[in-house]
Amino acid sequence: MVNRQTSTFLKQRMEEAGIRPVSKFGQNFLIDLNLVNMIADSANLTEQDVALEVGTGTGSLTGLIAQKAGRVITVEIDQNLWQLAQEELAGFNNITFLQQDALRNKNNLNPILIDTIRQAMSEIEGARLKLVANLPYNIATPLISNLLTLDEFVPTSMTVTIQKELAERIVARPGTKDFGALSLWIQAQCNPEIVRIMSPKVFWPRPKVDSAIINIETDTAKRNRIPDLAYYHRFVRSLFIHRRKLLRGVLVSVFKNELSKQDIDTVLEGINLTGSIRAEQLAVPVIFELCERFRVLQQTKEEEAKV
Repeated sequence: MVNRQTSTFLKQRMEEAGIRPVSKFGQNFLIDLNLVNMIADSANLTEQDVALEVGTGTGSLTGLIAQKAGRVITVEIDQNLWQLAQEELAGFNNITFLQQDALRNKNNLNPILIDTIRQAMSEIEGARLKLVANLPYNIATPLISNLLTLDEFVPTSMTVTIQKELAERIVARPGTKDFGALSLWIQAQCNPEIVRIMSPKVFWPRPKVDSAIINIETDTAKRNRIPDLAYYHRFVRSLFIHRRKLLRGVLVSVFKNELSKQDIDTVLEGINLTGSIRAEQLAVPVIFELCERFRVLQQTKEEEAKV
């Protein structure tokens, strides 16, 4: 039986347990039952799926996920909620509850979480990993970004509730104020789509900003075209450290002591780019081509230096 996470239920259940929402953990509980169901349904879960949820809360979404997925790994940093959720979901035998931070640091997932995912994936033939969660705002960006760095089991999809501003950055088009490194990192590998915009009133406690349900489908063909994901990730982040600088100036700074200005000009001319353009104006395929030319050039120079 899955609890119906209304504001009345939450307040009563948390009062019984003697706990309150903790703002430092980004605890804003989704209390619109239709939207909770929308998240679970949008993930298109089957018994072949290992569903990862970060931010268990009281287990309302967790229970819906567990009814559809083969295995569920749910992560909660708050010990009180971790214990409460286990009580609420005691009838399920396909849920692994982890009480920890999903991240080791902003650039890496917690190794315990990775090991747990690996174990769950090994138990289902042809398993697919899917992230399904009402994510705490403070970990959404590093969690989504770091999951896409995994070679062993990159998620086939991520269906999550995040801050509306972040969702707009993920789906942003070139030339807009929201387009940046995160847009490039995700769109080069995935097809993201905003499913629904949500006002603060569908949460308890109410956040100060709007939220969005976003679905991010990993595109295997796109991802396989990137020979070195780590290099691409570093490259796109470096392009937007000084967002308003012209492209040539940014590249000179990025490759200082590694490539000459002539090298940089040659690469730009090779794909008909002028140094007077800004990175935010370039489409994802153009950025990818630019990245690849610099990667190959650096690799060639390193090999020549060894001779």
